[in-house]
Amino acid sequence: MTVARPDEVRRFNRSSLLRLLHTGGPATRAALATELGLNRSTIKMLVDGLAETGLVEEKVPRLARGAGRPSLLVLPQPLAAVVLAVDVQVERAGIALVGFGGQILGRNSWNLHGRQRNPHEVITHVAESASLLAADLGVSPVAAGISVPGVVRRSDGHVHTAANLEWDEVALGSRMGAVLDLPVVVGNDAEFGALAELVRGSGRGASDAVFVSADVGVGGGLIAQGALLRGSAGYLGEIGHMTVHPGGRTCHCGNIGCWETEVGEAALCRALGLPEHGPRGTIVAELRALQGDYGTLLDDYLDWLTLGLVNVVNILGPELVVLGDLFTALPETAITRVADQVRSRSMVSRAMGGIRIEKSSLGTDLKLLGAAEAAFEGILPIL
Repeated sequence: MTVARPDEVRRFNRSSLLRLLHTGGPATRAALATELGLNRSTIKMLVDGLAETGLVEEKVPRLARGAGRPSLLVLPQPLAAVVLAVDVQVERAGIALVGFGGQILGRNSWNLHGRQRNPHEVITHVAESASLLAADLGVSPVAAGISVPGVVRRSDGHVHTAANLEWDEVALGSRMGAVLDLPVVVGNDAEFGALAELVRGSGRGASDAVFVSADVGVGGGLIAQGALLRGSAGYLGEIGHMTVHPGGRTCHCGNIGCWETEVGEAALCRALGLPEHGPRGTIVAELRALQGDYGTLLDDYLDWLTLGLVNVVNILGPELVVLGDLFTALPETAITRVADQVRSRSMVSRAMGGIRIEKSSLGTDLKLLGAAEAAFEGILPIL
């Protein structure tokens, strides 16, 4: 039997404590000891060590009440470890510098049109923008996470294809790492959306959940037994390309009748009577103007959304489905209708006694937060 050495145990406990503070926020020593199953003397030693390196600080709570001396709170220090988060979308790109504990310290974004979508242009602009932002904030990122709407090999960040960006076989991980001179992790945007939901959104505490996002395309991220499911080589979650309408439209992937041809951005524009390649803001404004009274305008669209979700639920059996991106702009009454139908039509849902279907609460920061968490996964164990 292999016995762990004392230094290995200390590193493991330190890493576990950092992860707990990063995801859970400020906590007392007593609460940390209970959560980690460690004795108070071990927690004291760990916290004192982290305080010496500047990763945490202990303070009296601002709203301390009651008799006696209040317990000190252990607070993660955002500037002690900063990562660069990058969100490459079809029409826009954005960056953020995110500190230990998940706080967004600063951000920048820009439109992508024509040549600006070229991988070289994107890499160059990200590097220049990140350098300026880091200088303004007086920080130096120690790692980077990059979200891309495409099929990504997780081991090295190679983008096999990102059809809506017109990218094929782009060595994004190695190229971005060389330019930034940082460890870089690249992932599919829906995968990173699921990671953000798991750590900071509706998926917190969920054992099995599915994140489904609608942008120009449709993607999915999967949480299984409380962890992000990554699949073989990182290729997973292309639920937008399951066939739902054999006699339907040709998809950019070459298949016919993919789910994203019925519920992606273009399909939503058709349902609303808008030009298929109009501004994103127009789509969102049109949906919000409906204020829940959409009549029969969205009936076909919602039927296709329901059909796809029934398939997803029957295959994966999640306790929670989180809808992101354009889906969050749908009227609440539409989401309620879809959720009710999925629960009644899915055999798995009926067997489970129903599932939750919710909109993401993380807004436009979703993919940035997911990219940041992917970067932190690699550095928390070595801080």
